[in-house]
Amino acid sequence: MQGLNHTSVTEFILIGFSTFPRLQLMFFLLFLLMYLFTLLGNLLIMATIWSERSLHTPMYLFLCALSISEILYTLAIIPRMLADLLSAHRSIALVACASQMFFSFVFGFTHALLLTVMGYDRYVAICHPLRYNVLVSPRGCACLVAWSWVGGSAVGLVVTASIFHLTFCGPNEIQHILCHAPPLLKLACGSNVPAVALGVGLVCFTALLGCFLLILLSYAFIVVAILKIPSAEGRHKAFSTCASHLTVVIVHYGFASAIYLKPKGPHLQEGDTLMATTYTVLTPFLSPIIFSLRNKELKIAIKKTFLSKLRSLDS
Repeated sequence: MQGLNHTSVTEFILIGFSTFPRLQLMFFLLFLLMYLFTLLGNLLIMATIWSERSLHTPMYLFLCALSISEILYTLAIIPRMLADLLSAHRSIALVACASQMFFSFVFGFTHALLLTVMGYDRYVAICHPLRYNVLVSPRGCACLVAWSWVGGSAVGLVVTASIFHLTFCGPNEIQHILCHAPPLLKLACGSNVPAVALGVGLVCFTALLGCFLLILLSYAFIVVAILKIPSAEGRHKAFSTCASHLTVVIVHYGFASAIYLKPKGPHLQEGDTLMATTYTVLTPFLSPIIFSLRNKELKIAIKKTFLSKLRSLDS
């Protein structure tokens, strides 16, 4: 990143939680518990899929990859956020800020791409069940997961490189809980800032909208196929295989639209800070809960795995 050599700012100060001086300890304990639950929930899902041979299918391979991306996404953001909640000095070095932005974008967009891939998997399973093993082969699954990571990495690299090639002349206070693109662009100076802001916005919007439209298209075909099933039991069984994925998609894009599609204008920083925690803490926290409770096959496998472990400990 050559732009790092041309800036007069060497560190930033994250002031997102400074508006809640009396609630910081409470936030620390709450977010710590949610973070630990997120880690344990995703690790439990991965361990169950790994140990249960009946779950060695494309759908659960994608779920395992999704859990990995979620663990890494929260790892890039929450430990630093927790440390800031206990510290009076919330400065972050320029390189550390760039690293946090890069990894949060990589894992965040990889997560969005994996949700899209899972939507395609459900489309093939319901609309083309006889061709499922051909269209979603083990090699095809590996390629889809790999391309999701490549796509997420490309977005992260483009966005981070574009922003940190700008010059930051001061002030150096980021009105956010992490190094995020919009508040950093407000601190940049130079004639090319509007063009970079437009380019970064278009890249992120196009990537997220493309993922959302592909998921929407998948579910449009799925709904049509389910409505053609003659029995109510068959329709319910087909839809139940999509319930957990669809719920996570609604939560993911629901919070994203509430944050990024809100009308422009003056906003209270307290409100912006609390809204930021929805996609950094709350959404990752809810995801393993939804997949564990809404997916009957996974729920049974988790209970089976736990019971066998408990029995082995008792004996």
